[in-house]
Amino acid sequence: MREIVFDTETTGVNPATGDRMVEIGCVELVNRCPTGSEYHAYFNPERAMPSEAEAVHGLSSIFLSDKPLFSDKCAELLDFIGDAPLIAHNAAFDFGFLNAELQRCERDPVCLSRMICTLVLARSKHPGAKHSLDALCTRFGVDRSARVKHGALLDAQLLAQVYVELTGGRQIGLSLMADEIRADTATQEVAVSLHPAQRPVRAPRTFAPSLDELAAHAQFIGTMKEPLWATIPAA
Repeated sequence: MREIVFDTETTGVNPATGDRMVEIGCVELVNRCPTGSEYHAYFNPERAMPSEAEAVHGLSSIFLSDKPLFSDKCAELLDFIGDAPLIAHNAAFDFGFLNAELQRCERDPVCLSRMICTLVLARSKHPGAKHSLDALCTRFGVDRSARVKHGALLDAQLLAQVYVELTGGRQIGLSLMADEIRADTATQEVAVSLHPAQRPVRAPRTFAPSLDELAAHAQFIGTMKEPLWATIPAA
């Protein structure tokens, strides 16, 4: 199964009041394993970068001034993500900005049914614990030493590792017989759920000895002196 882990950086927290996406990073997973295929882009937000936002991700208005507009890269981004489920940390935030940018380009929004939120997964799996990306990296032993500031691609790479741990760990995908095991288990569950009269009848297994085996057994019995069963009177 193909999935896309992504992260965004923005000028603020609310696209409805004019905040814009300035960076996106995407990491492709197939069967929970990174394929090495990634997508990364910066965007000119066509507005000034607030100092509070710049302090978080380090992207200045000067740095972004010569970057393409989101509309220039929109088709390329949509081609990369395809119809795969999209995974993000606090996914409603990232989906909100992505769909706001798509709306500006008169493109259809990404359906929220494709959204997988690792923040929700983490809260469900570890209630009461800290659930920031930094905290989850520490919990699962993911190296975040390169994360001096927020960066969309780096954060997506870290989140991909966290997501794998949240959904079963590195053992996922290592079972070469996983599909066969699931199919066999499903068959067994269906059979058990049926009424006894509806269950499929298995042909009886035959374990009758061959003539050679009977002869060898008789020869072996003949070597025994005064066997116990010979003293038992017939019924």
